[in-house]
Order: sequence, then C-alpha cells, then structure tokens
Amino acid sequence: MSEHKKMTSSRKHHLKSVMLQIAAGWIAQEEKDLVAAKKAYMDENCPKPTTTGDHDALVDVCRKLGAKIDKVDEERYDMEVKVGKAKKEIEELKIKVVDLAGVKKPALKKVRMTADAMLKALLGSKHTVNMDLRSNLKQVKKEAKEEPAEAVGDWRKNIEEKADRKKMFETS
Repeated sequence: MSEHKKMTSSRKHHLKSVMLQIAAGWIAQEEKDLVAAKKAYMDENCPKPTTTGDHDALVDVCRKLGAKIDKVDEERYDMEVKVGKAKKEIEELKIKVVDLAGVKKPALKKVRMTADAMLKALLGSKHTVNMDLRSNLKQVKKEAKEEPAEAVGDWRKNIEEKADRKKMFETS
C-alpha cells in the first residue's frame, strides 16, 4: 500500500501562485493575439483611403465607404434577427422541458387552526373577534319515538306469515 503524504500549506500556496502566474501569462498572450487579429482584419478589409487627390476622388471614396457600411448594417440586422429567433426557440424549449418533467407539488402539512386563530392571522392582533359558531344555533330537543311493543313480538309468527306469502307466489 502506498502512503499518501499530505501537502503542507506552504506547498499548496506555492503551487497555487505558480498556476496563477501561468494563467496570467496565457491571458496576456490571448489579449496580444486578439489585438493582432483585429489589426490584420482591419488592414485586409479596410485599407487606408488616399486623401491626396481632387474633390471627385474623395467623394468616390466616401460613396464606397457608405456602401460598405450599408452592407455591414444589413449583415448585423440579419444576425440580430437570427439571434432573436434562436433565443425565442430556446425559451420555448425550456418551457417544454418543464412541462414534460412536470411540476412537483410540495407536500402540504396539516395545520389545525381555530376560527379565532384564522381571523387573528388575517386581520391582525388588533382585531380580536370571538367567533363561537355554536352560540347562534337554535336549541332542538330530541324526542324519542315510542315504538309499539307489538312489533317486537314472537319471531315464530313472522316466519309463519312469510311462509303464507311464499305459498301465494307458488302456483302449480
């Protein structure tokens, strides 16, 4: 088995500072490359106009520059429209993903509150309304219905009565 030695904090800090120095060098080199690429593009696509000449030559140069500016504006507008369509499509796809995944409803907890507690929560502690719903109800006395004792009679009589009924329906 190999034993792993922990790195000391000074070693960690030294390695971190070396990595940061290397990264800073890369960033500086990228900036230099970007500036050089911009300069090369401008030299290739936008040559310096010759200002020595008569009025007609300068007007011709201005017209050419105006035509190039119009062309670049058209391309920029087309790109903006494409980007707008792509953003709208991305938003629609995000909505579809949410719809397909389904919205999970959180589990609700049961909370037992009295009507007074609900009113206090809604109206604030200033309004202390005591709501006793049972106090407004009408008092009703329960009356027990008396059933005749004859209905409870002998069970054998009921069977005999039912046997007579059965004979009524049987016809031969």
